Amino acid sequence: MTVLTRGNQVSRKSIEKLDLLLLILETIDLNGIQSLYALSNRLNLNNVLPNKVTIWKLRNNNPLRKSYVTNNIKLNEFDALIRITVEMSKYLYPYIREILKSKEDIEENSVIWNDFNKRFIELIKERFNIDTIRVKKLLNQAENDEIITKSLLILSFCISNQGYQKLKNFLYDF
Repeated sequence: MTVLTRGNQVSRKSIEKLDLLLLILETIDLNGIQSLYALSNRLNLNNVLPNKVTIWKLRNNNPLRKSYVTNNIKLNEFDALIRITVEMSKYLYPYIREILKSKEDIEENSVIWNDFNKRFIELIKERFNIDTIRVKKLLNQAENDEIITKSLLILSFCISNQGYQKLKNFLYDF
């Protein structure tokens, strides 16, 4: 299991995966951080995620970010981010489905896929360190289509009754 590196810490890989999923959700929802914070309030996670800055700081544990810092994200903080990811996926599922459908039928629905992809790349350039090889993969059209599609499918699995557990298992590499 790769989630725990030592003690009560979350692995870098798990943090990267979750932050990428949150970035996909922010690509869909133009009010991304505000929506994440509103969901954290609705889920009564105020003790773990008291404000937008806390969410931002936790996400900066992703080593792919420009503003990367090692704050040793705690399991309860990571769990809170998983919970809001699942809830946001449920809320945005109709859009997720539409984006996936547009990828399948690129000739008819290319505008939806292209707009989504363009916004995703803009967010990557704005927030991630574009000099790293892994981020360059996200910016490469041929490779990012597969990454985006896989991420959208993972978010689609979150809408089920066991969505939280499915996402947690994915992130923890069970």
